[in-house]
Amino acid sequence: MRLQLHRLGGTVIFRPTVESDLDRFLPLIVADPASDMTADTYKARLADGEYRPSWTWLAEDASGGAPLALAIWWGDPDDAQPSALDGVFVHDSVRSTTDRTTLAAELLTAAHAAYARAGATVAPEYHFFLPGDWHDRPDTVAALAWRQGAARHAGLPASLERLRYEWTPQVGLPEPSGRVLFCAEPNDEVFVDLFRRVLAGTLDAASRKEAEHIGAEAQARGDVAFYRDTMLGDRSWWRVARTPDGEVVGFGLPSRNHAFPVVGYLGVLPDHRGHGYADEILAEITRILASETDPERVRADTDLTNAPMAAAFERVGYRNNARRLVLSAH
Repeated sequence: MRLQLHRLGGTVIFRPTVESDLDRFLPLIVADPASDMTADTYKARLADGEYRPSWTWLAEDASGGAPLALAIWWGDPDDAQPSALDGVFVHDSVRSTTDRTTLAAELLTAAHAAYARAGATVAPEYHFFLPGDWHDRPDTVAALAWRQGAARHAGLPASLERLRYEWTPQVGLPEPSGRVLFCAEPNDEVFVDLFRRVLAGTLDAASRKEAEHIGAEAQARGDVAFYRDTMLGDRSWWRVARTPDGEVVGFGLPSRNHAFPVVGYLGVLPDHRGHGYADEILAEITRILASETDPERVRADTDLTNAPMAAAFERVGYRNNARRLVLSAH
């Protein structure tokens, strides 16, 4: 579909790309302080199905010439709809922050409308991967500002900042203490119940907001389905954590994405928080990933406001090396 609007002195058309557009828009994909995407990374992900022409939208002047702006969404190769917005780029000829914001906002709005007509119930989130000190870097703040403004105008007003952690084998791992015993559990319903129970008082903002929107039961079932069906970790890695006398204290889901092993999910039941069980579960997750994937590194995220989880990462040997900023519809 093409949408025509009068902006920036002429008629601008917003549309998904086709294969023949590739050489026209690749020059727009240049890494900057708010995006590390390059033309080479785009082509690699296009080849493996994570990017698609139909999920790559451009804005162009109706009179011709180089594209004015580009937006690129990411998804699993089996997905019918994109999962996240990976990058937005505007041609250097669009100089003012106001014009860049306006042009990018209209491009995102056109794409969101098309995704909604195709069945999407919510606009995909926009993810930024930023240096840990990005707030103190004027160039990063500036490169981010117009993108945030565009996303907000296009229906992504909510903002969540997350700490990114990384563990490497050189750090080593503590031996199991014996305070917690771990066992595999093949019954998905057990994990649905555990996901539902850990929502009470959770400091995970995304889980809390989604549960408020759709209900705890639906959120729990959605979480189980996501980690089982979308993430690439083996279902057999999932563990329930119990005390030696058999009382369940929490659970851990080692997993992986297309690039790295990850700490998929860690939950401690409300009655058992504050007793160091998060450290025990995190260590077990990492031991499983170290054994099953022989990783160069294991990655993990937690909300900036989730101080207890951040402290657990530090104690187990993870180090904060970046931040993830997530813009969403709610």
